[in-house]
Amino acid sequence: MLSQVFYRWERKLASVDRNRMVRPFEWGLDWIPDSGLSAHQDASLVMQDYVAGVMKDSDAWYAVEPARQYGTAPLPRGAEPGERMVTFDSAYTTPHPENNTVYTRYFPAPHLVSHPSSLSPNSRAGHPAWLRCSSLKYSRYARSSRLASRAPRSGTSATNHWDGTLAEPDGRSAPRRAVVVMAQWNADEDGHVGLCRLLNRFGISALRLSLPYHDRRKPPELARADYIVSSNVGRTLQVCRQAVLDAKRAIAWLHQQGYHRIGMLGTSIGSCLAMLTGAHEPLVNAMALNHVSPWFADVIWEGLSTGHVRAGLEDHISLTLLRDLWGPISPQSYVDKIGRRPSLLVYALFDLSFPLHLSRDVVRAYRTRNIPAEVRVLPCGHYTTGIAPFKYLDGYYLASFLRRRL
Repeated sequence: MLSQVFYRWERKLASVDRNRMVRPFEWGLDWIPDSGLSAHQDASLVMQDYVAGVMKDSDAWYAVEPARQYGTAPLPRGAEPGERMVTFDSAYTTPHPENNTVYTRYFPAPHLVSHPSSLSPNSRAGHPAWLRCSSLKYSRYARSSRLASRAPRSGTSATNHWDGTLAEPDGRSAPRRAVVVMAQWNADEDGHVGLCRLLNRFGISALRLSLPYHDRRKPPELARADYIVSSNVGRTLQVCRQAVLDAKRAIAWLHQQGYHRIGMLGTSIGSCLAMLTGAHEPLVNAMALNHVSPWFADVIWEGLSTGHVRAGLEDHISLTLLRDLWGPISPQSYVDKIGRRPSLLVYALFDLSFPLHLSRDVVRAYRTRNIPAEVRVLPCGHYTTGIAPFKYLDGYYLASFLRRRL
């Protein structure tokens, strides 16, 4: 009885989005490098040849250098003091200029220090950037004097640059724990902002990454972030790769700021991309994966949220072939690369978007290989995870795990 209640609830929440579009099937050969095969050969063979080469050395496919420059951009409304928008060029260039600039929102964790009453009047006067934390009756620095002097004025271009250093007013280094946060498919600019601020309360800084073709990166012809997941096989492959390359550049920026304990946190498709990043980035120390599945193609084929994508695929390609072609962006392909880094695997009992049997397959893969993993099961579905009280339970699982493991 309970499952039927949640299934109806999930379908009702999914039906709110009425702008889903069934797009035509495309192999997307224009999104992959020239394989040397003739254009007259079967397109599926061209794709299979390309993917086979990728899987021989996925580290090379996901290799990326830090960005040459990291810039700033205006924050959205509702931003709190100390938050900052960090931008850089994506390592993968797409035909859409808007998508080629990466936007990350930085949420620095508060520095708990001595109560202001313990400081001399001269010391307090010398640090005007204190903010009162009423719940703890302590204080934290809102921003560093070096960075504040370079902060962008309202309306300035995202191409303004600073030297990338986040020093405190007294010269201390930045806090050492940080997490790159990757939200769900079609998340808007406010998606997971509350979760980032929750991480701050646990003493962890957060860097929220806008996924390719999302919010500020979305070209005007798109109503949804369709280009990251669609019936275009090659484009989906490369845009998900782009997200991983963007995340690795975000990690490089955090490392430059003095963060030595870095985690990944992702939800839904963000969970998949976070796991791919962690498997190919040695600077990642822990991963919190929120809604998990082993195969990218299986979620598209079975999931409630992706029925319109399947409609564009199923008459042209089999699930077996699609699973192989999207192997480079599937977590199952890289479970053996995780090593001993701890992971949190979260799934929901009544999930129609990431079906239950797929999530349990991930847990089984971890346990078979004796990879350190904590498992948490939410008593709700995919969409209902974002509704109280389930979102509070989920947030606690994610934040407490990262606090302990970082």
